[in-house]
Amino acid sequence: MGWKGILGFEYGIVQAPLGADISGPELVAAVANAGGLGFLKAPDWESTDYLRGLIRKTRELTDKPFGVAVVLAFPHEDNIRTILEEKVAVLEVFWGKCSKELVLQAHRAGVKIVPQVGGVEEAREAINAGVDAIIVQGREAGGHVIGQEGLISLLPRVVDLVGDHNIPVIAAGGIVDARGYVAALALGAHGVCLGTRFVATVESHAHPLYKRKLVELEKTEYTDVFGRARWPDAPQRALATPFFSNWELLPHENELNQPVIGHSTIHGQEKEIRRFAGNVPNAIATGDVESMAMYAGEGVGLIKEIIPAGEVVRRLVEGAQLLIQQKFSDM
Repeated sequence: MGWKGILGFEYGIVQAPLGADISGPELVAAVANAGGLGFLKAPDWESTDYLRGLIRKTRELTDKPFGVAVVLAFPHEDNIRTILEEKVAVLEVFWGKCSKELVLQAHRAGVKIVPQVGGVEEAREAINAGVDAIIVQGREAGGHVIGQEGLISLLPRVVDLVGDHNIPVIAAGGIVDARGYVAALALGAHGVCLGTRFVATVESHAHPLYKRKLVELEKTEYTDVFGRARWPDAPQRALATPFFSNWELLPHENELNQPVIGHSTIHGQEKEIRRFAGNVPNAIATGDVESMAMYAGEGVGLIKEIIPAGEVVRRLVEGAQLLIQQKFSDM
């Protein structure tokens, strides 16, 4: 095991599952080949054959283990069954209860299970359920945000709660570089989970305009303007694009009564994209892409270029090692 490895992986670097299909096989395999833990994102509907195909395509690109993430707020039982049948290394669950029954089901299949939580009580329930690790998401995170606390205050409380249970704690929210990695380690984390930084990579399935905006823009907003009908009460953090800045205060509207602004194929299904829909533009999205949701964490201002995913992992690990040696070894 290499420097700061977790869950049997070489490094303590986790690539967050990126919806709708931004973290496809190419990105996940690149992260895995670099020694990190990459996550595919399962469809938000039951689609066992398609999901099985995603898993097998990823295995064609890497012989390293990887994970699949499921949002429990949407239909998921058949998808989870497929993940366990395929014996993927890690199942991540989000936005729902990670029950003891689900943990036992995963463990019987030889699959590790990791929930993402946004609060101390969620973390307590996960510990009691017997999970293999916990991802702690701070309010700084991009995309859908489950908690209300900042990472710097939430993370050490979860670390203290875990105590000697031998459950790795992984920090998520606003981390994009080696400095964030070292800060998370100082707060007691065993690894870090990055989303926005991996959207802005060569292998990401994000639209080129979305990637470019992640480099050009620095401001994000915590909002609920996107996807109110499809996923109510699920706030998100998004780039403050010109479109968002003009519409962020729109009251009592949702995407169902808005015009269609584009089209895409997402997880094999043709989709109309309405204004204020929560779908970020993938690489094949067409139409008014500038007016689509572009999720990003608060650390986006530190992203200056689009680079390969393996380079992200390398810079994080080598940069953190160097920072610790230069700044803290003689303290």
